Amino acid sequence: MANPAHHRPASRARPPVETVSVLALTVAALGAVAVLALWWRDTNSVQGAADWITGAGRITGLLAGYLTPLLLLLMARIPLLERHVGADRLARWHASAGRYLVCLVTVHALTIIWGYSITAHKSLTSETVDIVWDYPSMIKGTAAGLLFLGTGIVSARAARRRLSYETWYYLHLATYLAIALSFSHQIEDGADLSEKPYATLWGLYYAAAFAILAWFRLIQPYLRDRRHRLRVHEVRPEGPGVVSVILRGRHLDELRAKPGQFFRLQFQAKGMRWAANPYSLSAPPHPEFLRFTVKDLGGHSAAVTSLAPGTKVRAEGPYGAFTADRVRARKILLIAGGVGITPVRSLFESLPAAPGDLTLLYRASSAEDVLFRPELEQIAAARGARLKFLVGRRTQIPDPLTAGSLVKLVPRLSQHDVFLCGPQAMTESAIAALRRAGVPRHRIHHESFVF
Repeated sequence: MANPAHHRPASRARPPVETVSVLALTVAALGAVAVLALWWRDTNSVQGAADWITGAGRITGLLAGYLTPLLLLLMARIPLLERHVGADRLARWHASAGRYLVCLVTVHALTIIWGYSITAHKSLTSETVDIVWDYPSMIKGTAAGLLFLGTGIVSARAARRRLSYETWYYLHLATYLAIALSFSHQIEDGADLSEKPYATLWGLYYAAAFAILAWFRLIQPYLRDRRHRLRVHEVRPEGPGVVSVILRGRHLDELRAKPGQFFRLQFQAKGMRWAANPYSLSAPPHPEFLRFTVKDLGGHSAAVTSLAPGTKVRAEGPYGAFTADRVRARKILLIAGGVGITPVRSLFESLPAAPGDLTLLYRASSAEDVLFRPELEQIAAARGARLKFLVGRRTQIPDPLTAGSLVKLVPRLSQHDVFLCGPQAMTESAIAALRRAGVPRHRIHHESFVF
């Protein structure tokens, strides 16, 4: 095992993850301003209630149209964003933007109907029927709006808890149909896009988003599959309902994967071909092998345990910013809960830290739930790192991840960079405890695969 070099204290420069995040949000905001400028240019005056209400409908429609390709780009797995912003933050942005999109589409439909009904001196019901049936592409626009609304409903937290990842994934594919239908409606019915130059630019914007999505989600994984020829080498039990899947392939060093990152794996086996689920590396990548550790949570993950050696695997990645690139302090604390030890274990072996500067706290409900114990103990001994197992159910032992407990377990806690991975409830609680203990927010690093 290589001995990582002593890590120097950080400079005062803003971490790259924040720089890329700020730049991405700034570009998105400037695009929204440009869309509003398009409405302003085409609006000579606003007089009376009908104009104000119809204007609100035009603005929300333009913003909804502008936001739609951004949703695609956020989930296009663009390496710059995946590596420096992080998959979990991109997923949160995507979810927030999706909620805004549903609201904008809803307000757009209601205000356009309301404003037109006032102008035409008709009832809302009569005007709705006339708009849907008499305007070009309005049936397509209505269908798109309903699909967006339906996707928003199944993406709500209460609904997601009742759906498997695979079911949610397939239902989410309906948004591609909604985008295609809505684009036709925007070009044919949108007053602000009636002039050819703007319609052409709008079309190029949508085409570019789909091209980027196709390249990173379809074409590049296909080319990598041909290059690396990943196959299942071994499926190894690690604990109750947990297995490690070791993949073998060619030229894997070209992937430039880093400890802490994850791949989306499509196992070419019956019932698993069409779902690409995220799994973290549980050991530093090797030029010929990649190891992933999977907990049986139903569906796709349960089927992993029965994979036969030689099964073909299509891999998208590596993704994620949960890596050594985030380190800014000399001292490092790793906190893992349950199967969240998967990416943390690879970081424990590879993060650059001097003896005594690296600590791992591993929370588990029982001794049987502790994964990789011999490996972790061997790594701790080789690196001079501190390793503490926090074992026991919350009904049996006091919570060891409170602010007070963490300060006792980790001297000078506020001077540490903290990498955290575990169940969502534990992660949220631990982040709050770390903040109360004085750890700056920018030194708390975590990624989540909650969909």
